[in-house]
Amino acid sequence: MLDGNGRVLAAQRSEPPQLAGYWELPGGEVDPGESDEEALIRECAEELGVVVALGERVGADLPIGSHGTLRVWSGRVVTGELRAIEHAELRWVTADELAGLRWLPADRPLVPVLRTLLGGT
Repeated sequence: MLDGNGRVLAAQRSEPPQLAGYWELPGGEVDPGESDEEALIRECAEELGVVVALGERVGADLPIGSHGTLRVWSGRVVTGELRAIEHAELRWVTADELAGLRWLPADRPLVPVLRTLLGGT
């Protein structure tokens, strides 16, 4: 999710214990019968308390272990106030701040893509 001011929303995991403290891009699993886009909109409502409008895809498909694929979209908040419902913390980060976060392994390959998207060098 982008804020329109050169920042992306990062979410710090609170669970499971082995991933607690790592940062990720908000989202989640696709339920049976849902499209990727429908799942992302639902997950943002459940985990962040907001309704989002999706924009363009960001980066390529990335494998998550042997059980899934990470797909990322840009988006913006349409209604609601961001809340860390299922995360320890939410933070808007600039291109220069991206590298300072401890990203989940699945999200790390997106850091250079996000940096470029946000206008970083």
